[in-house]
Amino acid sequence: MEENIEDAVTNNVLGTSNLLELAKSNGVERFVLISTDKAVEPACVMGATKRVAEQLVQATGFQTGLPYVVVRFGNVLGSRGSVVPLFQQQIEDGGPVTVTHPDAERYFMTIPEAVLLVLQAAAIGKGGEVLVLDMGERVRVMDLAQDMIELSGLKLGQDIEIAYTGLHPGEKIIESLFSENEHPMPTEQEKILIVQAAKEIDFNDLQQGVDGLIALAHEGDGEATRAKLLSLVAGSG
Repeated sequence: MEENIEDAVTNNVLGTSNLLELAKSNGVERFVLISTDKAVEPACVMGATKRVAEQLVQATGFQTGLPYVVVRFGNVLGSRGSVVPLFQQQIEDGGPVTVTHPDAERYFMTIPEAVLLVLQAAAIGKGGEVLVLDMGERVRVMDLAQDMIELSGLKLGQDIEIAYTGLHPGEKIIESLFSENEHPMPTEQEKILIVQAAKEIDFNDLQQGVDGLIALAHEGDGEATRAKLLSLVAGSG
């Protein structure tokens, strides 16, 4: 997405906007957007587009009074793109196991936890909230790699090596689940936290900004699209 910002915008922002319009026009009673911890004070295109998508869902929830809510995922273990299958394959191939940065830390959740979060959010959401699973402490990716090597019966530095590849463009060393302006509260569901929007988002103002963003993306102006995307995120609180 860093290299294809126009497609990221049309997929994550326009796609969410279209689904929300269809949901409203067809009387859909509940709507759950699957977002990501990368949407928190985003440093990458993927996170920024997801943050705008979050705003759209929150604004629609406020506008309609319907339980349209957001869930934020950490890294889902075993899902497509997860580091665990990658590390497993690299270990089977004899290494090296590749880690972007020795201090990189991520939140991890299992597939059942991810499914439960979506279902519980649909059940308890009132509208405009962000729901997040309490995933405990962040895990250092290097520690995960070392543990998987040892569980495979191998010794780091003798049988297999870890290679540091450097952070990808827009990648953070440490991810967060909430911004400084967000104050998570417990829910009646164990391990599920909820964040109310700090202020009600004006749907019409947001839609005007989103329409401008999508127009720039359709024109293929990458730099202008990036600037507009960052301006929308900067104003999101």
